[in-house]
Amino acid sequence: MSLEAIYLRNRQHRAHRAGWLRAAVLGANDGLVSTASLMIGVTAADPGNDKFLITAGVAAIAAGAMSMAVGEYVSVRSQNDVEDSDRQLEIEHLAVDPDGELLELAQIYIERGLTPELAKEVARQMHARDPLEAHLRDELGQTPQNKARPLQAALASAASFTAGGLIPFAGAFAPTPGTVALSIVGFALVGLLFTGILSAKTAGKTVFGPTVRVMIGGALGMAVTAGIGRLLHVNLG
Repeated sequence: MSLEAIYLRNRQHRAHRAGWLRAAVLGANDGLVSTASLMIGVTAADPGNDKFLITAGVAAIAAGAMSMAVGEYVSVRSQNDVEDSDRQLEIEHLAVDPDGELLELAQIYIERGLTPELAKEVARQMHARDPLEAHLRDELGQTPQNKARPLQAALASAASFTAGGLIPFAGAFAPTPGTVALSIVGFALVGLLFTGILSAKTAGKTVFGPTVRVMIGGALGMAVTAGIGRLLHVNLG
């Protein structure tokens, strides 16, 4: 097999998508469920106040998108800090005790199945080429493909939350009074269906399992919030 064929085959793996895919799926799912749940809760508590329902939906989308973006950025940036700290620690270890680090790398290869002689030879060659890269990859699991990217995660999360939130929000414009809640639920379920299918396809998984998981979780969230809204309405009345 040629080097080009090997490269193309490796590009079919999806590990490099993990960071933004997780943020995008979480954002879209949260946008759908939280916006739909809030609007259903509002309309269950006060069925006749359509103007406030629209205002609540807009506020939910705006606040949720910003919250998701900031949360993702802070979370992933913290992961960056840990990675940078580990990198600096490894640089210090290599400077102080390169022989000990060489033996440590060889032991890692032995635990992965290489013979002691081969493991030592591989470790020597790795150290001769780039010892820091070898330790970051084989000791700490840090590679360019799985490096945390806070800005990418924040943007993906905010954009997907907004896109997800707009789907149940569109259900608030049901043409017939009294069908708003059902319309919101219907739009949200369709959105959850497409979110589950898209995330499964992007991750290279079969469609059924992830899609059912997303839809059941979303439906449960909407049902609980609708129940709370209905209970509040009864108590206020």
